[in-house]
Amino acid sequence: MGRFMKKILLLFIILAALVVPGVRLQSESAAAAAVPRRVEISAKRFAFDPAAITLKKGEPVVLVLKSSDVPHGLRFRELGVELKVSKGGTGQVQFTPNKVGDFVGHCIVFCGEGHGTMALTLHVVG
Repeated sequence: MGRFMKKILLLFIILAALVVPGVRLQSESAAAAAVPRRVEISAKRFAFDPAAITLKKGEPVVLVLKSSDVPHGLRFRELGVELKVSKGGTGQVQFTPNKVGDFVGHCIVFCGEGHGTMALTLHVVG
C-alpha cells in the first residue's frame, strides 16, 4: 500500500471514530427525551393532591392516580384522558398533551356528597 493510501485510511479511521460516538450520543439523548414524565396524584374525598399540575405541550406524561379511601376517577374531556381506580388502588394513563391551555379534570366515579367539587387543573404550556 502506498504512502498516500495509508494517509487516506488513517484519515478515514479518525473521522469514523469522531462521527460514531456523536451518533450514539444523539440517539441516547433522543431516547432520554422520549421517557414520559411521571406525575403522581392522590385522590381522597373530595380533593386531588396536587390540585394543579403544569405540563409541556408535546411532552409525554404518565398520570398515576392513587385512591386513599373510596373508588375515584379522573377525566380531561378536551385531552381525551380518562382513568378509574378502585378503593385503595392505583391506576395510570399515558398521554402527550397536544394543546396549550388550562384543562380542568373531574372525578368521574361518584364518591359521596362532595364529589362535584373534586377537580384537578392541568396547565399545558408551549
